[in-house]
Amino acid sequence: MTTAEFIREYRERDIRQLALQANRFPDVDMPYALDQIQGWQIARRKLPKWAACDGVIFPPHLSMEQCSSEPTAQYKLNLAMEWASRVESSELRVENSAEGVNNSSEQPATLNSQLSTLNCHASCMTDLTGGFGVDFSFTSCAFAAATYVERNEQLCHIVEHNLPLLGLNNATVVCADAVEYLSTVEPQTMLFLDPARRDEHGAKTVMLADCTPDVVQLLPKLLEKSRFTMLKLSPMLDWHKAVDDLQGTVREVHIVSVGGECKELLLVLSTVVESELKVYCADLSTASDTSSLFVYTPGSSAPVANSKLKTQNSKFVHEPNASIMKAGCFDELAAAYGVSPVSRNSHLFLSDEPVEGFPGRSFVVERVTTMNKGELRKALVGIEKANIATRNFPLTVAELRRRLKIKDGGDVYIFATTTAEGEHLLLISRKYR
Repeated sequence: MTTAEFIREYRERDIRQLALQANRFPDVDMPYALDQIQGWQIARRKLPKWAACDGVIFPPHLSMEQCSSEPTAQYKLNLAMEWASRVESSELRVENSAEGVNNSSEQPATLNSQLSTLNCHASCMTDLTGGFGVDFSFTSCAFAAATYVERNEQLCHIVEHNLPLLGLNNATVVCADAVEYLSTVEPQTMLFLDPARRDEHGAKTVMLADCTPDVVQLLPKLLEKSRFTMLKLSPMLDWHKAVDDLQGTVREVHIVSVGGECKELLLVLSTVVESELKVYCADLSTASDTSSLFVYTPGSSAPVANSKLKTQNSKFVHEPNASIMKAGCFDELAAAYGVSPVSRNSHLFLSDEPVEGFPGRSFVVERVTTMNKGELRKALVGIEKANIATRNFPLTVAELRRRLKIKDGGDVYIFATTTAEGEHLLLISRKYR
């Protein structure tokens, strides 16, 4: 049995078990085969289109775990297309204005036709930190020409092999250091940068200046060489500090979540387009569609008063999604949807009526109880299982579950929180549909 045959036949098997059976297959390059099987198994979950493509080579485990999923890569493609259209349209308007021509009623019908009307460096992009090439394989589709840059020679060979299999024929692969290549690259429509977020000891970094390459240091060159730059950063990073560090060049912040988990922080930088900073909180479904999108301008809303929670009234409670939580835009959210915060630090919101389109989960509050033992017994009658969450509450979920003696699961949701008056309450709820 050849290595390729082994990979095809056993790719759905447990790699740990396969490793123990290596002696049975003397003609198989077992380390390579196990890497490919493990890579395919991760791709089946994160990159189903890649997993379905015969012949794709997968990199070592770390690169597979760190690469984007299809939904987040698709989001970046949509963002790249929108910004390419915006900056090229801006260039067209400048050129038309200089020539004294008003063609506002004769704009090209499509993005490609619009881009094709331009000369010089229109419709080209360079990914300076290519990695396994997932983001590149998506974002490059928005451009007539694209260059992948990666200093790891092994990854370059893998990507050079994979791109034609994925139908990408507009790409050039360059093995080079990002900083050195940036100094020689011709001006681009877009530069893409995903700086490494681990230090020399392998520890994660959360400051922009600690990433490699240092985007803050490269900022003048990035702005000189591109109409816009897209930065992909860790969701752990403080985006307010990153915006400050980038000296007023950030036009958009995109906080992207998938399946309830914050996955990426994207910053779009440009000096070509002058605009007010906007923050996009996107919560994506696994089908690559935006299931919810909340857009706001930081500081646009005044603080919203705390809710006066009354135990005798049935209300709705709303839990923001992970992107909203990361953005911290609770005043803007309350103003946009007419909901009231339980308290400033609860990050839970109440309403008397259902709220359509709320970016998160909504529940019907069936009962509200204090931590008084008598009240608890009465409120929890008939409840043997529940999903418990704590928001601004002195007990952890595990501690509260032990005290309530309730198992995990079921269709009941208990939110433990603290009101503005300092009262500890449990909101016993069910999902609103």
